[in-house]
Amino acid sequence: MPGFDAAAFLPPALLAALTQIRVDNPRRVTRAAARRRRRDRIAPDGKLNILAADHPARRVTSSPGDPIGMTARGAYLARILRVLLSDHVDGLMATMDVLEELLLIDDLIHEAGREPLLDGKLLLASLNRGGLAGSAWELDDPMTGATPQTCADFRLDGAKILLRIADDDPASLKTLSATAEAIIRLNALNLPTFLEPLPVIKSDSGYKVVKTPEALARIVGVASALGDSSRLMWLKLPACPDYHIVARSTTMPILLLGGESAGDPTPFLTELHTCLQAGPNVRGALVGRNVLYPGDEDPLVIGDAAGLIIHNSASVASALQTASSLRSTKLNLLQSLS
Repeated sequence: MPGFDAAAFLPPALLAALTQIRVDNPRRVTRAAARRRRRDRIAPDGKLNILAADHPARRVTSSPGDPIGMTARGAYLARILRVLLSDHVDGLMATMDVLEELLLIDDLIHEAGREPLLDGKLLLASLNRGGLAGSAWELDDPMTGATPQTCADFRLDGAKILLRIADDDPASLKTLSATAEAIIRLNALNLPTFLEPLPVIKSDSGYKVVKTPEALARIVGVASALGDSSRLMWLKLPACPDYHIVARSTTMPILLLGGESAGDPTPFLTELHTCLQAGPNVRGALVGRNVLYPGDEDPLVIGDAAGLIIHNSASVASALQTASSLRSTKLNLLQSLS
């Protein structure tokens, strides 16, 4: 099976055009954000399949076989755009630099008289990326990205916050406080919060997420009570055995996260399918690397397969079979934009 050719899908000339726009017309991105058609409801069928693309901002850069694979911005954007072609992918969560680049590409598509890719898709900003991977202050993770007001000004559809708690690290309390303040500000602007609360412990290779149902259920109780109201909150949580224990710990909608890419996306899809059966509040996925870097498969196929499992209750086998029809389609979509 041939791998996805990112450079062929998103040609270098288009990346050069983005740089020229940044130099000549830096305000164009605000026009693109104002033009974008938003969906009326966050989750029309109550379920969501959202792509995550905020890893490089926290110095998480490895892709399978390449420790700095995600630093290649052209390939990274190409894979994101590829996944967003799926009708079963609801949108994207990313840092503002990535969102702005995609908005500019979308504006070029619109200018060329074609159907924009981002119309009707959710766009969520990642707020805190200050806890750099491997740093001495990693768990002191303030809101160093977009502000809630920026999310409103760019007509985004919500914001994501990462909250890692280690009982033996006082920095977690600073992040806890910053998270509560951000939730309060998002609520005031009527913007949903997608909160990722993770219990972690220090290991030789960095902070490790404690993926037991007991630990996750306990941190859900903490996360649910943050801020002035939980009315607009979604939770992003990892999978684990006995997921019904996690699901029963809240009435909030839960989205599954994916973690590091394994190269083979089938285990992730199987895990997703299993966890969706754990309770009525498990409503989808907010996943990045397992969709963006699925080994030799086309990222569009895996993004679509995940969406079919989430939105259509498809089995893993049938989802992969149906989504495979998208493989290597629409490869020339961006060729003439630059």
